[in-house]
Amino acid sequence: MKRVYILPNLITAFGLACGLFVIFKVNMVEPGSGDYDVMLSSALLLLVAALADFVDGAIARAINAQSEFGVLFDSLADVVSFGVAPSVLMLKSLSLEQGTLLSFISATGAMIFSLCAVLRLVRFSVKATRSNEKEDSLKHFTGLPIDAAAAASVSINLVILAPYINEYFAISYVTRAVTLSITMGVLGYLMVSRLKFPSLKVLHFRIPSFHLAFFTVILSIFLLYGLFHYFAVVFFLISWGYILLALVLSLIRMFMGKKTKTLEDFDPDNEEF
Repeated sequence: MKRVYILPNLITAFGLACGLFVIFKVNMVEPGSGDYDVMLSSALLLLVAALADFVDGAIARAINAQSEFGVLFDSLADVVSFGVAPSVLMLKSLSLEQGTLLSFISATGAMIFSLCAVLRLVRFSVKATRSNEKEDSLKHFTGLPIDAAAAASVSINLVILAPYINEYFAISYVTRAVTLSITMGVLGYLMVSRLKFPSLKVLHFRIPSFHLAFFTVILSIFLLYGLFHYFAVVFFLISWGYILLALVLSLIRMFMGKKTKTLEDFDPDNEEF
């Protein structure tokens, strides 16, 4: 019976290894050397870690191999891969001089992001133990999911460093450092906020099968082309598009749908955790 639990935990360990490799890799380069190539390879590794995070839970549920050890192991792996690694990437991509105001601002933004990531996972773990939260967790997340926050953090740094972006919109060093620091703080707040972020399971569209197949093929062509040639831009649009969608739905519910059941799942959570 013990062999049943090995597979999902091995996948979790693989995802953790990807996050650790990103941290160790960027720490072997000089500060400020986190150029586009380093950021790109790190982003790909974190995407692999996110895929592993999705697969391990799906496999554990499919073969009924869920355990307290696996849940705790998965949460700790997420902290490293999606809570610590993006902060390290951000700081290593900047050539910061110690003792300066800019280094203090950047370090503060990175610390806020990582701290909020830990708090977000603790809150999620506490709520997951409540039986009445099990069904709701399939519909939406309270606070920005940690893997989505990591994707948004890495994607904005990647798109700023992209050569084909710098040809048209060159950003100064100070502006880049301040922008990344503020972004990390905002993402940290979204992770611990009461706002609701939709699960992909609830994004259903009533489209005839032929039209759905047609638009899926067209979208896939553009998506694949973009990923091969403009990965930074596509990654940025997808990760931040998800955040924008959730914020728009929450605002619509807040100002237009309070008296109806429209988007009632997007009411801010008022519970203690």
